[in-house]
Amino acid sequence: MIVDTHLHLIDRSVLRYPWLGGAPALDHDFSHEDYAVQARRAGIEAALHMEVDVDPLDIEAETRHVKALSERKDSLLRGAIASCRPEEPDFPAYLERVLANPFVKGFRRVLHVVPDGLSESALFRDNIKRLGGKGLTFDLCVLPRQMKQAIALVDLAPDVQFVLDHCGVPDIKAGAEHPWREGIIEIARRPNVVGKISGVVAYADPDTWTVETIRPYVEHTIASFGWDRVVWGSDWPVCTLGGGLLAWVATTLALLERASADERAKLLSGNARKLWRL
Repeated sequence: MIVDTHLHLIDRSVLRYPWLGGAPALDHDFSHEDYAVQARRAGIEAALHMEVDVDPLDIEAETRHVKALSERKDSLLRGAIASCRPEEPDFPAYLERVLANPFVKGFRRVLHVVPDGLSESALFRDNIKRLGGKGLTFDLCVLPRQMKQAIALVDLAPDVQFVLDHCGVPDIKAGAEHPWREGIIEIARRPNVVGKISGVVAYADPDTWTVETIRPYVEHTIASFGWDRVVWGSDWPVCTLGGGLLAWVATTLALLERASADERAKLLSGNARKLWRL
């Protein structure tokens, strides 16, 4: 069975998503009910909701909304990775409120949509350091050219558990492996980083990709981090840009054909359960 560590839900009647106007293929509602039908067919038994870069005024409302969904009968939701703004001075107060809510398992601030220097500010770095010893992870969503900034942040907060999203967001459609490949090797040397094998089909040509197109990127990420430091995520509904949830699960299982049963179990569920105490 599979634990999905990267599920996005979109409900435009409840929350505001400023970025959706520039992403027409995703400018729709994507409900837990729609996801669950496909997820159960694929063997997914639990999921973590990943923040969807809502309007900053809706950040805490998003967490409340997802928690309410998790309390419904037959919900697959087991926790949330919440949005945050470490670059703002009110982050410590927000962190204290989150610590009172065990449903929140970690934070993410998408960094490839902001200036590269954002994570280099003293305030941002000091606030990330506050996560040390709190049992909350921080997801890194960066482009290959931003790996230098990501590594600097990781090195400055050795007591914080980081998770690198989407195999480091390689440009699979262009067949680009450099500097992505070197960046993965370097960040994987840091023991406080876990690699997330999530939704990379969205970065491939939707009409032509095959398992072999995806293989070099997934296998390099797993080889760099090792089987004890990788987790799996769907990145639904973003993965629909590259074939959808069932195609991504099938591709993952094909790529794991030569892995041992223990290795498969670690990637697909065991490591996530341990990391987020599910």
